[in-house]
Amino acid sequence: MRSVPRRGGARRKRGPARRGCVAVVDIGSNSLRLVIYDGIRRSPVTLFNEKVMCGLGRGLERTGRLDPDGVELARANLQRFVALARSLGAGRLDVLATAAVRDASDGRAFVSEIQRRHRLKVQVLGGPEEGRLSAYGVLAGIPEASGIVGDLGGGSVELVPVAGGQVGAAATLPLGPLRLADYAEDDRKLRDAIDKQLGLVPWLGSRVDGGAFYAVGGAWRALARIHMEQTHYPLHIIQHYTLPRSEAEDFLDIIARQSRKSLEKITTVSRKRLDVVPIAARVLQRLLRRTAPKQLVFSAYGLREGHLFSLLRGEAQREDPLLAACADLALTNRRFGADGDEVFVWTGALFAGESAERRRLRHAAALLGDLAWHEHPDYRADQALHTVLYMPVAGLDHAERAWLAAAIYVRYGGNEFNYEVLQALLDEEALEAARLAGLALRLAFTLSGGVAGLLGRSKLALDGNTLALTLGGDSAKRYGESVQRRLDSLGRALGKRTEVRRG
Repeated sequence: MRSVPRRGGARRKRGPARRGCVAVVDIGSNSLRLVIYDGIRRSPVTLFNEKVMCGLGRGLERTGRLDPDGVELARANLQRFVALARSLGAGRLDVLATAAVRDASDGRAFVSEIQRRHRLKVQVLGGPEEGRLSAYGVLAGIPEASGIVGDLGGGSVELVPVAGGQVGAAATLPLGPLRLADYAEDDRKLRDAIDKQLGLVPWLGSRVDGGAFYAVGGAWRALARIHMEQTHYPLHIIQHYTLPRSEAEDFLDIIARQSRKSLEKITTVSRKRLDVVPIAARVLQRLLRRTAPKQLVFSAYGLREGHLFSLLRGEAQREDPLLAACADLALTNRRFGADGDEVFVWTGALFAGESAERRRLRHAAALLGDLAWHEHPDYRADQALHTVLYMPVAGLDHAERAWLAAAIYVRYGGNEFNYEVLQALLDEEALEAARLAGLALRLAFTLSGGVAGLLGRSKLALDGNTLALTLGGDSAKRYGESVQRRLDSLGRALGKRTEVRRG
């Protein structure tokens, strides 16, 4: 068989796929992780994410030193992580080390070796700084967070009050599962050890007063996955997964009493996590009992995201993460340059009196209104729904995520909400509001063809019992049967007659 010559003759060298991306290596007590983001932005996109369970903090309570096997595993994988980050074009590589490294007698030597071998700086975080960054991570994903952030690592737990976008003073306690492993076989001693440490933080006893407890860390995320599996929850997304406190406490108490053999039947948790899950459950259960929050909220955002958030200027930190992410998605998925802000304003007259929360979601939907133009027409609505439902963005809870997906589904011609996740998370009022938003977007994109600036000479308004579309200037030339059908569909949903006017 003859080989096909490459265009241009000689084989081309491939350069890095990205420049200016940011890599963060997190050296934790239990895990070592590399995450590469597309930049220091309000809603950064994860380009690469890999974790190795090294267990550096295993046995630290007894020996005072890092686990030797964990050190060897960390060395080998740090070499891989640093090489990958540099090969992928990371403009910045930050290495953060937490409880095990800062507390071990040989932690300083371990850090010095890394710095010498890889020619980079390792930032060993003190407990308060680790807690502050974890709290920033929660605020990066849930700006309205109010209550207590708890970040459970293998060697410690950091507890930080948050309210009004502000972070309070952090407390750090040696309650990581690796440090509590000696109590694993005696639940009474385990509870006593946890309660003794929690008693050293006076403000924990003041309760949360209706706020939430925000759980950060891999072991606590594993608990969220177990609960989702056991309750057949329809949306397997950790970020903003929420449980009432009473339900959470009962569930955690059950998990804390399980043997490894029992937990092995659960498919959503890696085997390397199983040993720490019961201890993690007991720590969280005792925390909830002491602080009495209204609800438990799991956060997929933590230390690494908080580190990036801390690098932003104040104005950028105050941006809405959902709207920032949707605007970025629209920019990277341009067809004819549709302006989501323009569409949002143009359809606004139909939604007088809506809540600020619903207005924000409708704005996000407008930004995403041209998201699925490249999908196959026969599957476009379904693909759009799934894309929005599972997109890796923050700034919205699960019901809001479902509403946004439903609106985009209708924008692309979806009609029946025959999806378990929509029916489970949204009531009839919310579904109908999503339908109206989607139909309004469908009309806007049909009239403009997805081209920015073409809605300006037209106007959509409610006039008594009439939904009126006024066409001025050359916008009248873009009127046709498709526009009329979209207008009529919207009118029927509103219970209004429709009328096209020349302005």
